[in-house]
Amino acid sequence: MFSVILSHPQMGENIGAAARAMLNFGLTDLRLIAPRDGWPNEKATANAAGALDIMPPVKVYDSTAESIADLHYVLATTSRDRNMIKSVFSPESAVEELCQRLAQNQKTGILFGGERSGLLNDEIALCHGIISIPTRADFSSLNLAQSVLLLGYEWIKTQETMTAYDDNNPPPAPLKEKEAFFKRLETELEAAHFFRSEGSEAIMRRNVRNIFSRADITQGELNILHGILSALRGNKKKRGEK
Repeated sequence: MFSVILSHPQMGENIGAAARAMLNFGLTDLRLIAPRDGWPNEKATANAAGALDIMPPVKVYDSTAESIADLHYVLATTSRDRNMIKSVFSPESAVEELCQRLAQNQKTGILFGGERSGLLNDEIALCHGIISIPTRADFSSLNLAQSVLLLGYEWIKTQETMTAYDDNNPPPAPLKEKEAFFKRLETELEAAHFFRSEGSEAIMRRNVRNIFSRADITQGELNILHGILSALRGNKKKRGEK
């Protein structure tokens, strides 16, 4: 099953309702990023209708990067055009994609934004694609638990028709390994004065990160990229040198 990650949720009631929706459809891995009112939360427990007692302990993280570090593939839920080149999925096609990856032993997740402002652009840049839930253009706001319920429903529907998927290709690298490479790349780009304009530096960093976040880079490919950076720094010996 995929993980459900709630970024900066505000109300304990919504966390509890989301947990209840998850367990309704067989999802049990709930992760929270910096919940406003802390954790554990009495209102969340009350609104979960016993779900939190049955599910494994909720994991709590300080940052989005930490919350998805062990996952191979993550989709973000957002209704807005973020001017990023990302694959866009409907709820149904998103869950089909996650199921195929789960059948390849990849760990997957869906990232949901907080009640007030949703996800930040920097959070979406960490993800491989976007889930867009179709709603009325003039009234698109969905409750957090409603969004979780919609994806949970698609999950349990797909389980009825899911078949084994055999693929000998290596899985993508865990996101913590991609993040480590990106941090190194940022350091090298800073040393080379790549980020010249202070006004556009944040956007450039996000765009560079987005190039790598949407690709299924394997661990072997990451090792090659690390080797390229080392070679550009002059840390590699020339051919024939001992």
